[in-house]
Amino acid sequence: MSSPSTPRSFAPVLRSEWLKIRTLRSLLGALLALFAATTAFSAIAGVSETSDPEFDPLFMALSGVGPGQIAAISFGAMAVSSEFHGGGLRLSLAAVPRRGRWFAAKATAIAVPTLVVGLVTALAALVVARAGLGEAASGLSTGEQVRGVVGCAIYLTLMALLAAGLAAVLRSGVAALSFLIPFILVVSFVIGDVAGGATDFMPDRAGQIIQYETHDGPLGPWTGLAVTAAWAAAALAAGAWSLRRRDA
Repeated sequence: MSSPSTPRSFAPVLRSEWLKIRTLRSLLGALLALFAATTAFSAIAGVSETSDPEFDPLFMALSGVGPGQIAAISFGAMAVSSEFHGGGLRLSLAAVPRRGRWFAAKATAIAVPTLVVGLVTALAALVVARAGLGEAASGLSTGEQVRGVVGCAIYLTLMALLAAGLAAVLRSGVAALSFLIPFILVVSFVIGDVAGGATDFMPDRAGQIIQYETHDGPLGPWTGLAVTAAWAAAALAAGAWSLRRRDA
């Protein structure tokens, strides 16, 4: 007989959580929107002319990840917040009394499809943008392109998990999105460009360094992703703590 902590006992919980996600059209729609928005904006960027002397072809090709991440964040937040409607969380915890295990399965069910869709999306965005950039992107090495595609997929996954953790703390997808989206669109891109310094360690700004061919700053491509991973881990830990401490 397997103990409660074995992978065999975790698999049915994970399967159940994946089934929930697969049967909710809004969540599948968010993943489709992630692909559509990212590739569309990257395609537009690829055919846009620029005279910027600091033009970075890898960042330009993957620039669609910026608007596309809103869909990834929405996916993570909605996947968790759906449990707080109609007594869904009570039913889930009745089937899986160990809240930590249930939340780990939920996070895994969010991370895996986001990562897979993120890989396909980043690759498609790179291909369509490179077609538009032409010779401007000819200097990109295979290693840089692989790093950009894989890194962007990981970044999108981490942002989805960050949103999932925040939604668990706030017990609301709307509240999580109301905080995260303005934070990314306003604080990061407006205040961040003025303030500098500590803003380089914001979850989105740090993680998006992976999109650049070259970048000057305190963080590199992978250390930037590590900072984003730390933010996501903190949010998930806070979500797990909130789940254990509060009534379903």
